[in-house]
This record gives sequence, structure tokens and C-alpha cells, in this order.
Amino acid sequence: MKFKHLATASFCGILAAACAGGTTQTKEIGLKDVVGNKFLVGAALNVRQSSGADTSSLKIVKRHFNSIVAENCMKSEEIQPREGEFFFDEADKFVNFGIENNMSIIGHCLIWHSQCPDWFFTDDKGNNVSPEILRQRMKTHISTVVGRYKGKIKGWDVVNEAIVEDGSYRKSKFYEILGEEFIPLAFQYAHEADPDAELYYNDYGMNVKGRREGVVKLIRSLKEKGLRIDAVGMQGHMGMDYPDIKEFEESMLAFAAEGVKVMITEWDMSALPTARQSANISDTVAFRKSLNPYPDALPDSVNTAWNKRMDEFFTLFEKHSDIVTRVTAWGVSDGDSWKNDFPVRGRKDYPLLFDRNYQPKDFIRKMIEEKDNN
Repeated sequence: MKFKHLATASFCGILAAACAGGTTQTKEIGLKDVVGNKFLVGAALNVRQSSGADTSSLKIVKRHFNSIVAENCMKSEEIQPREGEFFFDEADKFVNFGIENNMSIIGHCLIWHSQCPDWFFTDDKGNNVSPEILRQRMKTHISTVVGRYKGKIKGWDVVNEAIVEDGSYRKSKFYEILGEEFIPLAFQYAHEADPDAELYYNDYGMNVKGRREGVVKLIRSLKEKGLRIDAVGMQGHMGMDYPDIKEFEESMLAFAAEGVKVMITEWDMSALPTARQSANISDTVAFRKSLNPYPDALPDSVNTAWNKRMDEFFTLFEKHSDIVTRVTAWGVSDGDSWKNDFPVRGRKDYPLLFDRNYQPKDFIRKMIEEKDNN
């Protein structure tokens, strides 16, 4: 599938009509119909979407996606902000939305050093808890959360972002207190809470050789212990100059060679220059302007280049559909993205599959049109 520049006229969304019993029925083809059975196509939902408040986004979700993941409402600081006090209201809405719309639901995430409340690691004096206490807190949290949604969640991001670029373990509080043991414990507790749920390890920068090798070692270690790991989630936070597509493919194949599937998670691609601020920058105003070069819209040349690169990666995912089980965008439309206002307030980005008017980007529109014409 090669990308060709398309006219920017709004896509009408009216697709093939079929006659039955004298009546004409119209079905709107979505991205999930284009992909078919190759792999699941998903999106991360925020609480306005999963609660039903953002109706424009939900129209896109229902038409184009068959899988959803929680953007924030299942992270530990949201679900258990204080020890023993679980807040499930938003997570319940998210899961119920998925069930009502017959979607594959992904839980994100059980153990992550970030967005984890401080109480998890400290006693009433602010000191690190003992390994025994942290094990118990992990087990209680995982068992409670996974157990609540047993039979409803297809799979869980059990551990998130625990390996750094050189392949070593991130020096998080989990690692500081428990060492390497915290990862197999998390997978053990999750499997005990729901033996039928798939279990994943999820991380970013997975094209980097050192991290790739570290994750391969982790997969082998979990399997040697007899623990379940079904897939590796390769976070797809990308830019116009990273990652190298060949390196990304090498990691996909390396993980699959260890007997696990591959999921493309958290997929977005910044259309803006990669932010690299040096220590000697004196003109902050100029720097901020350079980071926000397209406050109104993308130039046609940038838009074309962005769509071409996204199409190349999607083609890669389809090429390896024998090992790829899911491709999930980290948000629904450009206005939802965490890339906006990062790393400076007011920065406007265009990283997702649908624009701020809830229209599909060119490479998506082209795939749908081709499907409609066949």
C-alpha cells in the first residue's frame, strides 16, 4: 500500500448501500472494516469519552475501532489514591462502554513507577516500606483491580516502562525495594486474579537495541519461571525523525521470536520538530516559537510527509499481521492528544488518526476509499 497525496476535501463518509427486502441499508465503512481480521484497531479513551460526554469522539470510536484502552482512569493513582480506598466509578464506565459496544477491552496499567501514589512505597514516617509490605500492597492492588473485571478485560498492561535504553532495569521505587522480583510478582498476581486474561509488558523507545535486548531477556526470564506473558506492547510515540522503521521492525521480529505476540500501543506521530532544548538557549521566546511552528494548520508539504510516514508504518504493521494482534492510537482526534502543550504551553500538534474536526487523516481516508471501491 503506497501513499499518494489526496485532495483535502472533506470525506463524505457515505459508503456502499445494500438492498434487502426492497429497502436500502447504508453502512459506513470504518478503519476496522479495512483491517478486517488482521489485527484489532484501538484507541485510548479519556473519561469524557468513556462517560459518554464527548459524543463527537464516540461516533468515531464506534465506527472505526473495535478495541479500547483506558488513557488514565485505570492507573494506580486514579484507582487507589489512598491505601484501601478504591475508586472505580470512571473505570467502570470505561469497561461498560466497551462491553455495550462489543469491543476488546485493554486494561492499562497495573504496575508503573509514574502516576503511582507515594503511599505505595512509604510508611507513615515517609521511609521506604519493607519488601514484604510492598509485595502485599502490589498483590492487594492487582488482585482487587483485575478481579473486579475478571472475564471482561481481554488483556492487561501488567508492567509499564521498567527497562531503560541500555537494557537495564529502571531505578524506580519498585526496583529499589524489590529488585527484579517485582516484575514476575506482578505477572503472577495478575494471572492468579484472572487466569484467562492476556498479560503484556509495555514500553516506549522499543526500537533502541539496548531496550530491545533487555525486553527479550525479560520475556525469557518470565517464561523460565513458568509465568504467562502473551505479548509485548511497543509504544508508538513517534516523530518525523524517529524511530527508524527498520530498527522498529527488528524489534517486532525479535519479540515474536521469543514466542510472544506484538502490539503497537499508544500510537501517535508528532508533526512538529523534535524538541531538543540546549542549555545555552537565551531567547526563550524564539525557542517557544520554534517549537510551535504551525499554530493554525499544517502546511501541505508537512501534511503530505506526515501521512506518507504514517502510511509506511501502517503498511509495516499489516506486513507482520501474523505477529501483530493490535494497533492502538493514543487518543481519538488531534485535540485529545497529550502532545498538545508539551513541552511548552500553547504548542499545537497534529499526531493522531483524526483531525480536530473529527475527520480521518489522508492516509486513513485513502484506505477507506479503496475499501469502498473494491
